[in-house]
Amino acid sequence: MKWHWREILNAIFYLTKTGCQWRALPGEFPPWPSVYRYFASFRASEFWAKLNDQLSQQWRLREGREADPSAACIDSQSVKASETGSCHGYDAGKHIKGTKRHILVDTQGLLITAVVHSASLQDYDGAKLVFDQAHAKGRTDRLKLIWADGIYAKPRVIEAAAQYHWQVEVIKRTDELKGFQILPRRWVVERTFAWLTHNRRLVRDYERLTTSVEAFIYLAMCRLLLKRLAIANL
Repeated sequence: MKWHWREILNAIFYLTKTGCQWRALPGEFPPWPSVYRYFASFRASEFWAKLNDQLSQQWRLREGREADPSAACIDSQSVKASETGSCHGYDAGKHIKGTKRHILVDTQGLLITAVVHSASLQDYDGAKLVFDQAHAKGRTDRLKLIWADGIYAKPRVIEAAAQYHWQVEVIKRTDELKGFQILPRRWVVERTFAWLTHNRRLVRDYERLTTSVEAFIYLAMCRLLLKRLAIANL
């Protein structure tokens, strides 16, 4: 390997955080074609998702929890796409043309799985994609309960979860309270979306492939967890 692995990883994290173009990587990093080649190779092998899983498990164990969660939260986020964006569907509810990031997180907001699809796909249809991928990743042996908002209160969502023996609990807003409300459990996944968009590469969808968007989502979480673990070990 011509370039040290740490240099490659630093370059990819820099691009994730700053949102710069591949060709605009500063000169102190390896040449951008080399960096992109490693990024694409690891994307194809799902390395970033696997690294996120290992770091999440390390953090959970450090916090005195089981490595894998027994409860989770699901939600989606619609994001505008650039001209080269991976999807250009229209979310009529949010009035956004672009992609939808659908994530499942544990009770600490750590990412279990992420699926990126067109913004035109309804949340209750995208939920099955999330459930299928989460089960395929193998971190759901202990999972029993999934919290969700009102849009997931559909028989198809309940059936998709029941296929894996999971229960979906819908947390709705109360009509008695007006304005902003902090809803139990649902704020956890909203905080995760905030963590993700601290990385400028994820503020909009600039990628040609949905798999690239998913890779950057996992990279953003890996960057967060590596920082936490490094500080905890000081």
